Amino acid sequence: MLNVLKILCGVSWKVEGVENIPNTPCILVSNHQGQWESFFLQTLIIPSSSIIKKDLLFIPFFGWALACLKPIHLRRRRKYASMKKVIKDGSKKLKKGTSLIIFPEGTRNDPKNGLSSFSNSCGLLSVNNNIPIIPVCHNSGLYWKNKKFVKDSGIVKIIIGNPIYANNPKEATNKAYKWIKSKFNEIH
Repeated sequence: MLNVLKILCGVSWKVEGVENIPNTPCILVSNHQGQWESFFLQTLIIPSSSIIKKDLLFIPFFGWALACLKPIHLRRRRKYASMKKVIKDGSKKLKKGTSLIIFPEGTRNDPKNGLSSFSNSCGLLSVNNNIPIIPVCHNSGLYWKNKKFVKDSGIVKIIIGNPIYANNPKEATNKAYKWIKSKFNEIH
């Protein structure tokens, strides 16, 4: 699918740091700018599972296909219950050998607005399960603009950082945020 989109839309990509992804379960933590990275990050590590809005599952064909990937689905309006579900279901998936893809900003952001603050779910999952966070930064929003039909051709830069471990969830989340923020400023 990504290759078809590459031909049709002229959006290609260049990845640095693939060697930083372990052969064991991990938590890929990325900035969120549009749909492109949602498709792409799933190709970096298999098996993996994403965290999505439950509403997406009800979109004909797309939602049904998405359900086959067995994502962790949540309702954003119920923040506390959603966080508990992410930790519970995410921990089960990690224990079964499935990596997680998390967008801790929670929603897509226009790259012009910079990086939003991160929720602490990635840090909680990392520390509770002794699983590394693998920070990922990209600039896909410069080309694959959110909520715009027409895409700008170009090369998306994806940078994958070294595994992050920490002693407490807040520290883990902050380390991931600081690394992604520094790379964000470099490639935007």
